[in-house]
Amino acid sequence: MSRAEIDESHAQFRGAWRLMTLGLPRGEVVERADVFITAGHVTWSLMNMSFLNRPAETEAELMRAVDSAASYFAQGPHGWAFTLTPEWLAPGLREQADALLATRGLKPGMTTSGMVADRMLEPVRPLPPLDLRPVNDTWGYNAVADVNAASYDTPQALGREALAASGIFGPESRAFVGCHDGAPSTSTVALRVDGIVYIALVATLAEHRRKSAAETVLRRALEEAKHAWGLERTVLHATEAGAPVYRRMGYRDVAPFVSYFAPPKGA
Repeated sequence: MSRAEIDESHAQFRGAWRLMTLGLPRGEVVERADVFITAGHVTWSLMNMSFLNRPAETEAELMRAVDSAASYFAQGPHGWAFTLTPEWLAPGLREQADALLATRGLKPGMTTSGMVADRMLEPVRPLPPLDLRPVNDTWGYNAVADVNAASYDTPQALGREALAASGIFGPESRAFVGCHDGAPSTSTVALRVDGIVYIALVATLAEHRRKSAAETVLRRALEEAKHAWGLERTVLHATEAGAPVYRRMGYRDVAPFVSYFAPPKGA
C-alpha cells in the first residue's frame, strides 16, 4: 500500500458519503478543522457518518475530532458513526483507539477493507443471466434500499428513509438492481467522486449469495460508468464477506477502515 492510495481511499469514502448525504431530504455536510460530518438526519446511523479530516498524531487530536462530531450529533435524536483508517493514526495511538472512542459511547461495528482497481479482470466463471434494471424511479430507489436493509438486518422502513431518495441517484450516480423472477435480489450503485468510480451499496439477499449475482450487477454498473464518464479507476470499501469477490474481479487491498457507532439518544 502507498500513502497516496490510503489518502485516496479515505477521500473516496468521505466523498461518496457526502454525495449520498446531500441527496437526502434533510442531509447536511459540515466540514470542520478536525472532522468531516455527513449527516443524513435519518434513523439508520450508517447515513449519519463522520470522518477524520486529517491524520491524527496524538490522542488530543483524535479526541477533538470525535468530540466535535459528538457535539454536532447531540443536537438530534439519531445514532451516528465515526469512520477512520488506523493508517491515519500514529502507531502508538492505533492500539488505544477502541478504548478512547468507547469513552464517548462509540463501539466498533463495521470493519471494511479499502480497495482499488485500475481495470477489471475477465470473469473467472460464467456470470448468471440476471435481469438487470437501471435505477431511475421509485421502484428502483426502494429496491436498492430494501436489498441493503435486508442485508444489514435493518427494518425496511429505516432503509427506505435512509436510501430511497431520488437525490442519491442523480447525474453523479449509475445504479442497477438485479432481479430474480421479477423480484429485486442484488444492487450496486456507482458514484462519480473526484474523477474516480466509487462503488457503494453493494448488497445481495441471503438466498441469492454465492451465485455471482453481486459480481454481475457490479460489472454492469462499472460498464455504464465507463460509458457515461469515461472512467475506469474504481474504489470501494469491502466487508470481509465481499472482499474475495472483489479481489477476483481485479481489486487490490489498500487499507483497513473501522466504523464506530454511537446509539441514538435514550437507547
